[in-house]
Amino acid sequence: MPDRSSQCGVSLIEVLVAMLVLSVGLMGAGGMLAMSARSTHSAYLRSQVTLLAQGMADRMQANPLAVWSGDYDGVYPGAALRDCATGCTPNQLAAYDKGAWSSQLAALLTADTRASIACNSSGLAYLPTAEQLALRPPFGGSCRMTVRWIEQGIGALGFADGGHARQTFAWEFQP
Repeated sequence: MPDRSSQCGVSLIEVLVAMLVLSVGLMGAGGMLAMSARSTHSAYLRSQVTLLAQGMADRMQANPLAVWSGDYDGVYPGAALRDCATGCTPNQLAAYDKGAWSSQLAALLTADTRASIACNSSGLAYLPTAEQLALRPPFGGSCRMTVRWIEQGIGALGFADGGHARQTFAWEFQP
């Protein structure tokens, strides 16, 4: 029969080791949850940027006279929302679109989001008229849209490390 005095405290050490292993496992699970939440937010921001960019490209495609006049070129957000309830010229519609897109960028993305649109009509042989634009032939000009925002960084264990990752969405298209 083993000596009872040599067995004292062994079960206490086993319990402490088990608690240590459990706490390390729970810290790992918490880190994975934090990283999952941050990755989900990153995917949300990227989806919003893609949807907003496509929406602005659609607006520009619907108003080609203003596109090739340079009315959509600029830095966003920054344009004030203009009222077009009573009807607008192509230039006024472009101002309305710029204001609407600026407010969407500010509302749906991070506060430090910046965007720019620059259309290059150097491929155009001439500036098309409204009648020619109705026929929708290819004109050769293109536009470049860039959206930049900052996402909070993720450390090695999944916790926010205080760093920031600058993200850029750049798209060249022909409206």
